[in-house]
Amino acid sequence: MAQSITLEGQSHAFEEGMTAAQLFEGRRDVVAIRLNGAPADLDRELVPGDDVAPITLEDQDGLDILRHSAGHVVAQAVQELFPGATLGIGPFITDGFYFDFGNVSPFTPDDLKAIEKRAKQIIKEGQTFHRVVVSEEDALARMASEPFKSELITTRFTTGGDEESSVEVAAGDLTVYENRNRRGEVVWQDLCRGPHLPSTKQIGQGFAVTRASAAYWRGDQARDSLQRVYGTAWASKDDLRAHQERLAEAERRDHRRLGVELDLFSFPDELGSGLPVFHPKGGVIKREMEDYVRTRHIEAGFEYVGTPHISKEELFHTSGHLPYYADGMFPPLAVDEVRDADGKIVKPGHPYRLKAMNCPMHNLIFKARGRSYRELPLRLFEFGSVYRDEPSGVIHGLTRVRGFAQDDSHSYVTQESAADEIRHLLQFILELLRDFGLEDFFLELSTRDDGKKKDKFIGSDEQWQTATAVLEEVGRETGLELVPDPGGAAYYGPKISVQARDAIGRTWQMSTVQYDFNQPERFDLEYQASDGTRKRPVMIHSAKFGSIERFMGVLTEHYAGAFPAWLAPVQVVGVPVADAFVPYLEEIRGRLAARGVRVEIDDSTDRMPKKIRTATKQKVPFILIAGGEDQEAGAVSFRFRDGTQRNGVPVDEAIETIMTAIESKAQV
Repeated sequence: MAQSITLEGQSHAFEEGMTAAQLFEGRRDVVAIRLNGAPADLDRELVPGDDVAPITLEDQDGLDILRHSAGHVVAQAVQELFPGATLGIGPFITDGFYFDFGNVSPFTPDDLKAIEKRAKQIIKEGQTFHRVVVSEEDALARMASEPFKSELITTRFTTGGDEESSVEVAAGDLTVYENRNRRGEVVWQDLCRGPHLPSTKQIGQGFAVTRASAAYWRGDQARDSLQRVYGTAWASKDDLRAHQERLAEAERRDHRRLGVELDLFSFPDELGSGLPVFHPKGGVIKREMEDYVRTRHIEAGFEYVGTPHISKEELFHTSGHLPYYADGMFPPLAVDEVRDADGKIVKPGHPYRLKAMNCPMHNLIFKARGRSYRELPLRLFEFGSVYRDEPSGVIHGLTRVRGFAQDDSHSYVTQESAADEIRHLLQFILELLRDFGLEDFFLELSTRDDGKKKDKFIGSDEQWQTATAVLEEVGRETGLELVPDPGGAAYYGPKISVQARDAIGRTWQMSTVQYDFNQPERFDLEYQASDGTRKRPVMIHSAKFGSIERFMGVLTEHYAGAFPAWLAPVQVVGVPVADAFVPYLEEIRGRLAARGVRVEIDDSTDRMPKKIRTATKQKVPFILIAGGEDQEAGAVSFRFRDGTQRNGVPVDEAIETIMTAIESKAQV
């Protein structure tokens, strides 16, 4: 039988020395291949039995390869412009890439312009990328002046295969990519797994260097300090411009800026990084969120509980958070410690911890007395304040903080009813998100790492398989896309997270549902079954908002600060044409306030147009304007956020319009 390969699903005759580049000759859109399911360079030599399919820049794999290739070009430019700079890690990331460098000072804006200029020259030169398989000895010789790369070579089998180093090396062949000029001379090289584009020219004009930051070698603050250059690359200049406009729109929606402009919240230096305070207007939104979700939990059969902010350290050893989650918790507090006048400890204290999660304390509530199967599912819920020892470099407004409140619930169920409870929770979550104006979702199933990091997860293979199968089954029943997230599970069990896309298409991880078979065992939780035996419950963790702080940050950006009427801090502003009409508007304000509407009357000395501009800048849903004709007719002029206006609206009709918008949670 003649030897063959599979080409785009069809059998194709094999010839010795055949490469994918020959197969796709004339296809200028093909930049790489999928070889036996994995991305590979276009010039890879094929063997009989290979399965080959094209990769273009319309594919995500193609964009990833484009961005990784652009990263190499930037690294070459940096080393040319800053002799002595050493190479760190340089992976592609969402919408772009970064590359780390050692032995170099922080990059200035002028440096970044020079780097981009030189990189664009390299792109135009049409240098070619060449994959070279090397021995460890050869790799070390080639990387002799690159200490970070040399470390990756010598430790690749002993570091646990961390995600960053896997960009450069992995099990199997060591490879170096050479950049060669048109004369075939090697002008630059890097240790890298690849794949890459055939030529730098294919990076095209959709490329830009964006910013710089500090970093640490392999993300470890105890290791070398590095400088990181970020960039972005797209299939065309038009795609790049569209991306830049999305970034500009995201900047306009940045909740940190809007929080100041709308007087919602702030981050006082006196408190410390990652510890927000909510101003009265932000407090209104927070209260509305809390009231809503508290009511919904009670309607859904949850019982409201409360737990303290600190606990003896032993509790978190029992739960497994120490040592599995120790890095995310603040150091212990020495409670009851006694010192003498010289500061010497004369009586050691007992170590307490700020709680980073609520579940261990909910377990103690379950365990406080005997439980019967008749009580299950037992659903406990609270707004629990928790504290995480986040590195300062990842703190970001309300979306990554050190102190926050979770709308945290824990359902204790029989193993047989776990799937029903997860269905109940997912339905609850999706209804909640829709009420807050989020409509575009997919699900992510986070599972255990079954590779080298398997020991970071508690429990048997059978337990993980059972839990994962239940979550996957229920997730698929929703009809939503279910995306795998290998290795992303909590240490105690797999989880489903709801990923929501906002008004400008960005994805945010929102609510989570986690299946936990470990904590009930660690806390020795039991219930009496119908046959009189003692059985172990399954524990289902769920946070609907995730955290109130983060959810508010997401909503602020989703709505660009123009919250729907039911959430708006001020729902109506009355603007009199002249001072004489303030009493008339005050009467209307009283009627609205009696129905729970948040109303303000602008009786300042500003002229009417300025009052309207002020209310508009504050993104108030409804502006009621009243003058002489309005008062005589018992009416108002209605002005909406989009600038449209309805004149002569009877007051009763105006009030009902406002109430309908609030009660239906409509955006106006």
